[in-house]
Amino acid sequence: MRLTLNVWRQKGKDDAGGFVKYDVPDVSEHMSFLEMLDVLNQRLILKGEAPVAFDHDCREGICGMCGFMINGQAHGPLRGTTVCQLHMRHYKDGDELWLEPWRAAAFPVVRDLAVDRSAFDKIVAAGGYVSVSTGSAPDGNAIPVPKEIADRAMDAAACIGCGACVASCPNASASLFTGAKIAHLGFLPQGQPERERRALAMVAQMDLEQFGGCTLFGECQDACPKGISIDVIARMNRDYWLSALFSAPPSAGAAASG
Repeated sequence: MRLTLNVWRQKGKDDAGGFVKYDVPDVSEHMSFLEMLDVLNQRLILKGEAPVAFDHDCREGICGMCGFMINGQAHGPLRGTTVCQLHMRHYKDGDELWLEPWRAAAFPVVRDLAVDRSAFDKIVAAGGYVSVSTGSAPDGNAIPVPKEIADRAMDAAACIGCGACVASCPNASASLFTGAKIAHLGFLPQGQPERERRALAMVAQMDLEQFGGCTLFGECQDACPKGISIDVIARMNRDYWLSALFSAPPSAGAAASG
């Protein structure tokens, strides 16, 4: 098949960017979307032009590295799918596609479709550690965890930090990401000792990174490739406000975004 791609090209965060149109012939329906971009880049390199920059790593929908908007949709039209899992059989000959990076003040463009998501790393770092023994592995049944609780913790832990929730949110909120990171430890008994401090610190860091406030539009859960529910946002807000009532907020504290 033959496709027309309108790709956002931008040299850096301080440079002006714009869409550049490319004709891509001989696209196989068996290619993944990123393989199709690899073909485009090979052609650009052979012509002496700069290839399109985009993030990728495992290409198995696990690492969260890939991600950009395709025709205004984060990761493309399929639900529960990252860009690297999206295949060209879902498009037809003659389609025209528009590719652009995540749009958020907290995600400055590095180049073309690649953005800096280190703000997510800072939120995770603010959560700190769990105070459990680092000695030999404990017996698997030493701390009983009901299956329902374990399942909910694992559902939250499925977050890969791709940033689709932020890009799809009208407010560019990171509440789904932060809520998932708070919840997956907060559900488990090992995460209880720091539960209050963790919620306060991570929400404060989220606000410092200039993400927008959450107004529960719900686009984040629709765009999430792992199907994480906005229930984690409600849990985050509850943990934050209960913790704020009974403990002193961190020095860099800020009000919860939710």
